[in-house]
Amino acid sequence: MSEATITDAAALRKRLYWHSRRGMWELDLLLIPFLEHCYDGLGAEDQAAYRALIEGEDQDLFAWLMQREPAAPPFRRIVALIQAHAENADNDPRRPI
Repeated sequence: MSEATITDAAALRKRLYWHSRRGMWELDLLLIPFLEHCYDGLGAEDQAAYRALIEGEDQDLFAWLMQREPAAPPFRRIVALIQAHAENADNDPRRPI
């Protein structure tokens, strides 16, 4: 991997991290661990869906991730993956990665 590719990947990761920090504690507890533990293992389509999801409005993300409303069709799969990760007993933010 070239130095430029590594730099681009690091910049993308940093941007994703900061866009995943929403200012709503509930969303931060779901999105940041998912990004840290799962994002790299996703396929290109799911990664694109995650990037699009975090561009959305907090109130939509909250309603979808808290299962108060069904997610919009393009986000159903990624929302389900985030919810499944959050329900996993091994997803303790105090546990080292």
